[in-house]
Amino acid sequence: MATHTAVAVSLAQIAKVIDHSLLHPAMTDKEILAGLEIAKRNKVAAACVKPYSISAAKDVLDGSGVLICAVVGFPHGNSTTAIKVLEAEDAVKTGAHEIDMVANIGKVLGGDWEYVTNEIRAVNDTVVKHGAILKLIFENDFLQDEHVAHLCKICTALPVAFIKTSTGFGFVKQPNGSYTSKGVTVPRLRLMKANIGPHVQIKAAGGIRTLDEVMGAISLGITRIGTSATAAIIDEAIRRGINKPPGFALVSPLDPHG
Repeated sequence: MATHTAVAVSLAQIAKVIDHSLLHPAMTDKEILAGLEIAKRNKVAAACVKPYSISAAKDVLDGSGVLICAVVGFPHGNSTTAIKVLEAEDAVKTGAHEIDMVANIGKVLGGDWEYVTNEIRAVNDTVVKHGAILKLIFENDFLQDEHVAHLCKICTALPVAFIKTSTGFGFVKQPNGSYTSKGVTVPRLRLMKANIGPHVQIKAAGGIRTLDEVMGAISLGITRIGTSATAAIIDEAIRRGINKPPGFALVSPLDPHG
């Protein structure tokens, strides 16, 4: 049985760890606009959008305090370094404050760490030059612990502002032929935390849909959470009285064995 932990937190603090995800490939412009309004209304940290939605996000979010996060090389990370740099530069020039870029997963698995490092450095340098920050997406479902640890060390050395667990679309083929994704797991979050320097933050994304899961991640020191379930999470927090004194949640942390 998971141990329950009381974590002092306000509704505003919960909202400000959330990157509201608007990345499903089938989302229409109407749905994206509605999602941006959710991000604005709840005053989340950022709205995470596909590159073509940056202009729409600017129109909705201007003056709201909600940042615009755009994805690059999404979701498989297979673009050339030059294209990733170009995509990132275009995104920040258009109005993105943050870039979530997928690592080249095949190069990571193949151990071509020089390529991986040079690519992350090139995109990070471009983003930082324009006053934005980079979050590197590992896509943990495809990786072994040693790959995760090595990526953490690269991102610490460069340095990169954030490392991120998953795209939410990293489905791995199972023996029965089905495709599934674990997304966020406690062992991987702890591994990432143990292998980064003090100036690198962690974004947990992939399957976080409840308040308890958000609070469990916060209790592990996670400072950003990517989710499309923002409205449900905030509604649950309100129902549980987190917006009233003493403002704490009694939570069951994320499954430690997941």
